[in-house]
Amino acid sequence: MARGCALMEPLWFLFVILMFVAGASGAAVLALWLVSSERAKGPAKTASAAALGISSLWGFCAVGFGYLAVPTLLVFSASYFAWLWLLYRLFANDDRDKSLAPIRPVVASLALVELLHVATLLAQFSFPAGSAPAQLIAHFAVIFRLLFCVGALVLVHNLYAGAEQQSRQSLRWPAAAMGAIWLYDLNFYTIAYLLNELPEMLAQLRGAALLVAVIVLAIGSLRSESELKFRPSRSFAFQSFSLLVIGTYLVVMVVVAQAIAYAGNAYAPAMQVGFMVAASAVALAVLPSPKLRRWLRVMISKHLFQHRYDYRTEWLRFTDTIGRAGPEAPPLPQRIVQAVADVTDSPAGLLLTPLEEGGLALAARWQWSAIEVPGVAVCCEGARFFEESQFILDLDDLRAGREQAIPTAAYPDWLFEEERAWAVVPLVHYERLVGLVVLARPPLARQLDWEDFDLLRVVGRQLASYLAEHASQDALGEAQRFDEFNRRIAFVMHDIKNLASQLSLLARNAELHADKPEFRADMLLTLRNSTDKLQGLLARLGRYGGQSRTVREQVDLAAMIRSVAQQYKARHEVIAADHPACFIEGNAEALEQAIVHLVQNAIEASAANSPVRLALRVEQGTAIIEVSDNGVGMSPEFIRMHLFKPFHSSKSGGFGIGAFEAREMIRAMGGRLDVQSREGEGTRFLLRLPTSTTAGPRPNINDLNAEVA
Repeated sequence: MARGCALMEPLWFLFVILMFVAGASGAAVLALWLVSSERAKGPAKTASAAALGISSLWGFCAVGFGYLAVPTLLVFSASYFAWLWLLYRLFANDDRDKSLAPIRPVVASLALVELLHVATLLAQFSFPAGSAPAQLIAHFAVIFRLLFCVGALVLVHNLYAGAEQQSRQSLRWPAAAMGAIWLYDLNFYTIAYLLNELPEMLAQLRGAALLVAVIVLAIGSLRSESELKFRPSRSFAFQSFSLLVIGTYLVVMVVVAQAIAYAGNAYAPAMQVGFMVAASAVALAVLPSPKLRRWLRVMISKHLFQHRYDYRTEWLRFTDTIGRAGPEAPPLPQRIVQAVADVTDSPAGLLLTPLEEGGLALAARWQWSAIEVPGVAVCCEGARFFEESQFILDLDDLRAGREQAIPTAAYPDWLFEEERAWAVVPLVHYERLVGLVVLARPPLARQLDWEDFDLLRVVGRQLASYLAEHASQDALGEAQRFDEFNRRIAFVMHDIKNLASQLSLLARNAELHADKPEFRADMLLTLRNSTDKLQGLLARLGRYGGQSRTVREQVDLAAMIRSVAQQYKARHEVIAADHPACFIEGNAEALEQAIVHLVQNAIEASAANSPVRLALRVEQGTAIIEVSDNGVGMSPEFIRMHLFKPFHSSKSGGFGIGAFEAREMIRAMGGRLDVQSREGEGTRFLLRLPTSTTAGPRPNINDLNAEVA
């Protein structure tokens, strides 16, 4: 045994030397790298380099002079000042020193305490070793170091705990390094205070503490954002905490039992036995409580340990599932079920949505075709329960009797008796239930906990907004289809009204001029035109909003305005100015219909003896058809606010869509409709269309501002 001890002394000495050399060398290398490298990361690099440099010098002094030599102790005090400066610079890194006024006085107080320690250190060597004054001074030196370590550790805690979340990434490593140094020294000087002498073995291991601090600082300086994150597994975390609780319990029992023994009375053994029995009874009564264990598990998991879910990954997967598009993507209701199922690794699911008469019905299945769902899957009372409580129902808890406060309407027989049914997640939007997702049991089933409930509740609210938006879009699309249908009917009624006006005028004139051959010929022509228009109207019923208007042909505008004027020959004077042939590419029927609308409006706005004029001219490759009258005219406000708005009319019994339809027809051919009007003076419409001689790539002249008053 003596030979073994003799062999261990040089090995221990070699280990101590290696620790000091490794710590000092590592500190020196890291300090030089922080000063010289542009890749160095972390706040307060200069202060970190200074603290590491002085600590490196202390390590080499400990090897060269001894760890209790005066130069080594003085350099060690200097390293304390350097680490304290680094701590202050870390506080100043995010300007918190400007808002936290107590920081400077605390740092100054710690510096004063360390100066007092240096003073006592120097005074100690003024007295013989082992003398009473020297021991008293050494005792005060230990007290000053204890005060410094406690204050420094409090500042380190405040540095990290009070920092903003984004600042903690860079502060955790220097805070951990300083915490390691001062925590080691706190234990070292606590033992020294209790033993009234320095523990030699712990003093020899100070080099190892420096090496740990250097490694931590190196990790912080060289770290990558996604690397070196300590993430203990959940089982390890709970086992560690359990060991901590058991150890604390045993320590408390031993301390109390020893305190009773130190009381020194005759009843001490009996009191010790009684305490042990009482403590054991309390432990056996409290610790097995399932409610207490569940509460402890939730609190510990929520506030101390790594969460089960990687929320960034879950959110990316969620958005990818919901945002999937294209012809191959499943419908949104199925994607909603899949998004919830992905959270809990469920293999299948159902979506139930509200019925108009109340209750919930099946709206979508995801990989669950075998289950039979009744027409009313959940009754009104069950839907009301989920809407009011927003409760995420674990069906296994119901089956096992762990949950008994749920009304039976919330889990109908078809759901409760289906063994694969596992959980029900409500989708609530603005306190209104828009759906329920029923999840199938995953391959590795487990009991849902607080983290599942929190994540499912957030996902459910987000999906409820998507589902509500989808329903709103469906309703809007349906309303738009009805609006398009009503617009078609309005156009048809407007055209029928014009034809009825023509036929009514023809019938009145027939009573007066039926015996005239010229009138009979014009009447036949008018009837033929009316018949053609009715047939064209029937064909056009399926064309509004369709693609048939994109069919182009060569249209002679000069011939068209003459034809329109001829149609009104027997009813009102319409004068068409002569013009050579002028061709455009467009839809002849739609263009004629637009001109007829404008002419009819001009006739209705004019006196019986006031003619309507049609003119044609060409300006810079644009054909301009002018429809003018000397009628009542329009106000600038009416032109801006009502003329081209559908269903606004200044005429009694009018539909207010003639000008709007005419403008849309002309725009569909790449043209533009302008209007100029004065109240009491008349109106002039200008139809601008690109001529066919300028065919080819050209801008749509409808993009220009068209309305002039």
